[in-house]
Parts: sequence; structure tokens; C-alpha cells
Amino acid sequence: MNDTPDPRGAPRPERLYLLQRRLAEFAAARDWEPYHTPKNLAVALSVEASELVEIFQWLTPEQSAAVMEKPETAHRVADEVADVLAYLLQFCEALGVDVLDALAAKIERNELRFPVTGEPTPNRHSSE
Repeated sequence: MNDTPDPRGAPRPERLYLLQRRLAEFAAARDWEPYHTPKNLAVALSVEASELVEIFQWLTPEQSAAVMEKPETAHRVADEVADVLAYLLQFCEALGVDVLDALAAKIERNELRFPVTGEPTPNRHSSE
């Protein structure tokens, strides 16, 4: 039985934490913890991200922007997003990474790396 409170009514950061706890309890109840190593979780995360990419693989930019308009593809996208997030949260749990702190720190570094200059930089991307 799940002892974690229902996260749907909680503030967003608390919801994320409660969902992370629920995932941990789910895995523990099934004795999956020995398999939830950082390496295995990183691989699973990559596989799920690839399944999300697969939905968009041959779509035009216009088709990809409209993917949530069709119930069958919207459902697939939502399921894969959930799988990616679930494995990411489990990966963070295994390594003790606070996902919200990590994201906030990364945004701050990117704000310093890519200051707003008032001029568009069409040929520059955040991966540079």
C-alpha cells in the first residue's frame, strides 16, 4: 500500500518530491533497488528519451508542433515524457542530486554565459 500522500494538490516542488518518493516506494515494493544503479537508470533514461524522439522522427516542424492535437499521439508523447521524468527522478535519487537545485544552478550559469544583449544571435545555440 502506498503511504505517500497524493501529490496532485501539493505545491509544485513538493509534488515533485512526493512523486519521487512514490517512485522509490514503487521500486522498493518490487525489490527493484538492486537494478536501479546509476548506470542502469542512465541507460533506461536514454532509451525512454529515444522513444520520445521516435514519435517526432519523420515529422515536419509543422507536424511536430501539432502533435498534441491528435489524441493518439498526444497520449504517446505524455507517456514518454512521464517515462523520461520517472527515470530522471530515479537517477537523481540514486545519486543524491536535487533536480530542482541542479536546474536552478544550470539556468543561472546559462544566464551568465548567454547574457541578453538586445541583439538577436540567430546562429548561436545553448549547446555551444
